[in-house]
Amino acid sequence: MGERGDKVVGRWRSERLERDVTMVKWGTIGQPLLLFPTAGGDAEEVERFQMMDVLAPLLDSGQLKVYSCDSVAGKALLTREKSPQHQMWLQNQFHHYVRQEVVPAIRADCKSADIPIWTAGASIGAFHAAAVVCRFPDVFTRALAMSGTYDLRRFYDAREFTDHFWVSSPVHFVPTLGGRHLEVLRTRYVHIVSGEGKAEDIGESWNLAKVLGKAGVPNRVDSWGPDWPHDWITWRKMLPQILEQWLREGVR
Repeated sequence: MGERGDKVVGRWRSERLERDVTMVKWGTIGQPLLLFPTAGGDAEEVERFQMMDVLAPLLDSGQLKVYSCDSVAGKALLTREKSPQHQMWLQNQFHHYVRQEVVPAIRADCKSADIPIWTAGASIGAFHAAAVVCRFPDVFTRALAMSGTYDLRRFYDAREFTDHFWVSSPVHFVPTLGGRHLEVLRTRYVHIVSGEGKAEDIGESWNLAKVLGKAGVPNRVDSWGPDWPHDWITWRKMLPQILEQWLREGVR
């Protein structure tokens, strides 16, 4: 498939991440959605795997604008960049980059200083989609977390974990929340969806739901059953179907 005519690519130097970063936008008007890549993906991965094709009706009708950024922390984890402690630091920094650099870019593009933003992602992208809603409920209002992995400890070559890890891992930091942060988070929503086919582990989804539910955070686990594997064929079906429902319902 060729590139969509409404695609815009932006690049800048992120001092938080200590590297150049890329952010891509598809669509012209509509609800902004930050769509995270899978573990090592770049900002254009979602396009290469035909996500923009299946979202074309929502993009072309002006209901949705999609943004994506490089999966910097996920790539560092996969490639074993420097030390495990560095990888944990980078995971925390990645979330702050999203809040302090990506969010302002989205709001500037939308010409709105306070427009609510949705998130979505698959696999480790689902982890980030859920994590930034839980960390920054002042700007992100709902997450669509597909086939997620929510406890990343097994991916690190480490026995001890730093504060950078704990504060960026929602199954670990959500139970510690209180005050205004938790009050706002309880007005948000996390939709946790997974197949139960090849390479899927819906137990991860139920674990996140348990943590969120205990904290009073609205969520739902949606099982698609054994016919749906941990793969793009599943996510290309899930993403437009659920987003269409949200847009039809007029939720923010």
